[in-house]
Order: sequence, then structure tokens, then C-alpha cells
Amino acid sequence: MLEVSIIIPVFNEEESLKELNENIAQSFKAFRKSYELVFVDDGSTDSSLEILQRLEKSHPNIGVFSFRKQMGKSQALTLGFQKAKGEYIVTMDADLQDDPKNINPLFAKLTRHNLDMVTGWRKNRQDSPFKVLSSKVFNSIVSYLFKLKIHDLNSGLKIYSADLAKSLNLYGGMYRFIPIIAYDMGFRVGEKEISHHARKYGKSKYKFSKIFTDIPDLVTIYFLTKYTRRPLHFFGKFGGIIFSLGSIVLLYLFYLRIMGEKIGDRPLLLLGILLIITGVQTIFTGLIADLIVNLTGKKTQDTPLRYETTH
Repeated sequence: MLEVSIIIPVFNEEESLKELNENIAQSFKAFRKSYELVFVDDGSTDSSLEILQRLEKSHPNIGVFSFRKQMGKSQALTLGFQKAKGEYIVTMDADLQDDPKNINPLFAKLTRHNLDMVTGWRKNRQDSPFKVLSSKVFNSIVSYLFKLKIHDLNSGLKIYSADLAKSLNLYGGMYRFIPIIAYDMGFRVGEKEISHHARKYGKSKYKFSKIFTDIPDLVTIYFLTKYTRRPLHFFGKFGGIIFSLGSIVLLYLFYLRIMGEKIGDRPLLLLGILLIITGVQTIFTGLIADLIVNLTGKKTQDTPLRYETTH
């Protein structure tokens, strides 16, 4: 059986692909595991696809898949997971910043500690100070929210059991939260320090605007992991707060009316009524969502089985 599948999303990395293939081949001479390379071209506009196709023709352990347009890293990884044939699956970036020599120690930790996933920790990250700082702040916030102590969630270099990788359903910016998603699904997650290199060719795909796109992705992941199976807890909490505020406003106006003041032309009356209606609607939204979750059996479908009888 094939032991390791290496999935590499590619977007405009024409300068690094040949060198990356050579580096991986060199590292596996010492690792001594059978492996395949699964390149997923994410709609590159340079000559990346042509280079990958030439590598595929001369290397029987290389497979290439290409999107007609850029679909995003989540889609690229998901396709790679589907196509991978190895018992263990490694993901890494194509920009030569991830060192394939780190695959061996990641694999050792995965098997020695009986984990399902080990993510690389770029402790001495070779990127711009702004990128390093924003990443540290982001990782600190996420670790606090989800109670999972991981220093580097978005490291491109990770190793997974095939069972975990093929259980993932990624979209949008969810690839940034794979350790969180895996942990929430009941898999065992760890991390290991790895070496990291400065970018050798081209320009980083990281943009300042990603700071703002990370925020809605973070909210989405928080809801999916905390409230997917109990949405009423989420909507009920906010609906209750809104309803309470509306009740306080109306009670205040009721007191004024008793004291003889007119309240019919007060904007505060309209605000109180609006808060009450909004609170009730929010609570009922949560109730309907709860009913849908239970009717569709989502609670059991989203829970990966540890063991399943074969007879």
C-alpha cells in the first residue's frame, strides 16, 4: 500500500516547482517511505501547469489536477484529499518555504503519540514582521476561543491520517482552521516545531485585506464548531438579550405613563417594540434551526465513527 501522499496546492509558482520536486525526492531517500505527489493547480496564469505536466510525464509518482479558474486553497486541498491514495497525507506549500525534511519528524510524532494530525510550528518564521505579528495575534485569539493550544494554525506543512483528511469538508477560508475543525470532530491533534525558509522566488500571495477576511471566517468557524448541533443556544442567547432590552425600555415607558406622562409620540416606544419583535424572531430562528438539525439527523452524521462493525 502507498504510504504517503503529498498534496501541494499551486498558484503561479513556476520558478519553484522543479526544485521543490527535487527537494522532496532527496528528503525521501532518508525517509524511506513510498510516496506520491498530488499537485493541484488552482487556475495558475503563468506556466505552472505546463511545468507540472512535464514533471508528470517523467515521474510516475506525480499526479496533476488543475482548476479552470482560481477556486481557493480550501477547494484545492479538498480535491487533493479526495485523490490521495496514501495511508498518511501531507500538505505543504509550493513556494519552497516549507522544508520537506520536516516530514520525517512530523510523521514520527504522529505515529509515536498515536495522533491523527500534526501541524508544523514555524517557530522562527522567515516572513515580514507584519505578517509574523498578525499571525501571532490571530493564533492567540483562536487558541483562546477554542481552547486548543496551537501556535501556528495556518502552517502549510501538516501530516494527517487518511481517515481525518478525507473527513474534512473545506470551503472558503476554512483551511486556516483545519486543526480546530479536526479537534472538534474528535480527532487527536498535535504540533511539532519545523524549520522555515524565506521566500526564494516570486511574491507572497498574502494580502493586507486577509486580516479583514479572517474575521468573518473566524465567526463562521466559531458558530460551526460551537453551535452547529445546538443553534438555539446561539440564537436564543442573543434573542434573549435583545428581548430583555426591549422589555426594559417598555417597562420604563409604562412607569412614565403611570406617572401621567404621554408616551405615544416618543421614539423610545417604537425602539422598545422593535427590540421585542426582533428578540422574539431571533429566538424562533434558533428554535427552527434546532428542529431542522434534529429532523435531518445532522447530529449523528457529523460525528466521525471511531469503530464500525464489518458484519
